[in-house]
Formats: sequence, structure tokens, C-alpha cells
Amino acid sequence: MQPRPSTFSIVARDPETDAVGVAVQSKFVGVGAVVPFASADAGAVATQSYANVAYGPDGLDLLREGHGAAEVVDRLTDGDDEAPSRQVGVVGADGSVAAFTGDDCHDHAGDLQGETYTVQGNILENAETLTAMAETFEATAGGLPERLIAALHAGNEAGGDKRGEQSAALYVAKPEGGYDGRNDRWVDVRVDDHDAPIDELERVFKLYDVTLLEREAPDETRNLTGEAAAAVSAALADLGFLDESETTGDEAADDETAAGDDSEPFGEAERDALETFRGMNNFENHPVPVLEDALARGWDDAEGEGEDRLVDAVWHGLSRLDRV
Repeated sequence: MQPRPSTFSIVARDPETDAVGVAVQSKFVGVGAVVPFASADAGAVATQSYANVAYGPDGLDLLREGHGAAEVVDRLTDGDDEAPSRQVGVVGADGSVAAFTGDDCHDHAGDLQGETYTVQGNILENAETLTAMAETFEATAGGLPERLIAALHAGNEAGGDKRGEQSAALYVAKPEGGYDGRNDRWVDVRVDDHDAPIDELERVFKLYDVTLLEREAPDETRNLTGEAAAAVSAALADLGFLDESETTGDEAADDETAAGDDSEPFGEAERDALETFRGMNNFENHPVPVLEDALARGWDDAEGEGEDRLVDAVWHGLSRLDRV
């Protein structure tokens, strides 16, 4: 028998953006190559346990033909002699939701559905894994990718896969959401082998988000000042983008300092360094003033050191802006 990608996953839809997607974690290498399938014109499917990967494309085809999620699940499993060992979750672009957990899936195995999502898992520590995922998805604010990742974290913290952690994936489709609007592959990130795959998935997603996903332009932007300006300048210098001996500050900041304000200047040399950092990291979706604004707003919430903290700060600062 082939190894089973025994796992926990969530399949969901965002009615506001017409995005559909899957997030999954497993003690199984490269789970993103097996479990998640999504298409903006059809819906999303997670196939797991003794996975039948044909459930992915076949399920999406059935959804495109107009079958609801429950009928798709019935059609996929009725003709499958090994259905008792399968587990599948389906969410249609039409809003329908359904799942199936075969009687031969290893305990704990089960599934739960909400209005726009289904969670499912097998070889779990407990039933609370699924309950935590459902409750967290419903309670979490933000976009569909953030809510899916939050559900994974909650499931893992509640018990998760009883065998441990290894890989995780996030796949979300949205109409014209792909690179340059040429396909629907809006978010496609995966971690194939890692000691903390959900944490790493979140880190990679944030970098992906800043690099590839567009946000609305802000109505106003802030300049970096004070401790945040000094910390960002030091990080840029450590990365080789800024020669601290050539820092300039700007006239406004110099005037404030002369008047007794202890704000650190972030001027022409620093913004040139930020421009270089922007180009080296492919952050062309965001003009330098928007990046500076994001750093000013997000620095205190950011985690990590050096470049990791710079990226995390940009992500936090941009999160106030809606994606487009």
C-alpha cells in the first residue's frame, strides 16, 4: 500500500473575492504535491488519507459541470472500491460545501463543515483539532490566505497530526489572481520538509504576499522617524545597502532635531538604500514611499532579525491596505 498523507486540512471560499483555496499540514513529505487542488471557475478540493489524486481534477471538472459539492463527493466515492480509506473535502465556487471520511481512515478521523468551509483530518491527536480549526477560521479577520493559515496553526496547537509535523501548503485560486493577471493561481506556496512547517509556510507566504500580490494605494504615507528609522537604517547597513558614513537625513528631520526632537532622520541616502533593497527583493509592486510607510507602521509588530524583520515589518504595515 502507498503511504498515506494522513493530515489535517481546510478547504474554503471567500464570497467577497471569489477566491477558493486549501491549506494543509502533514507528517508527510511534500503534502502540497498530493492534497490541494483549486480552480477559480470551479472550487477547491482536498484529497487525503489513502489519497486518490484523481479526486482533484475529477472533482473540479464535476463542479464546472454544475454539480454541487455533495453530489461531487458522492460521485467521486461511489465508483471507488477503496473509498473507505479515502478522505476528501470539497467547496464549490457556487458556495456548496461537503466532505467524506471513510470508515477505514485511522483515528482520530473526521470532518466538520461551516457555511463557506470544510475541515477534515485523520491520524489526529483528537477531535479538538478540527473544532479549533473551524472556530479559528470563523473568528479570524483578514483575507482568505491569513484565515487559512490561522486555522492550520489552531489545529496544530490543539493536537494536530499525532505523528508530528513535516510539510505544509497553501493554494488559493482567484479570478485573474495569478502573475500579471494571466491565470487564477493567486497564492501557491509550500514547505516540503521542515521541523515547523506551518511557521515556515507563514514566513514564505508573507514574502510571497509582499512580492507578488498588489494592494490598494494608501491615502497617506508616514515617514520613518525615531527608533524605527534608526533600526531600519542599521538593518539596511548590515545588509550592505547603506554606507552609514554617507547618511544624510532630510532637512525637516534636521530642523526637528535642532528644535529638541529626538527623532532619527531617514533621508535621501536611507531612501536610496531602501530603493536598492526594494529592487533586490523584487518589491516593485510598492513604491518607496509606500514601503517606508509600511516599515513605519509595521516595525514594532515585526519579528525576526535583519532582512527577515524588514520583510515582516513591510508585511504588517501593508496589511492595513486591501488587496486588489
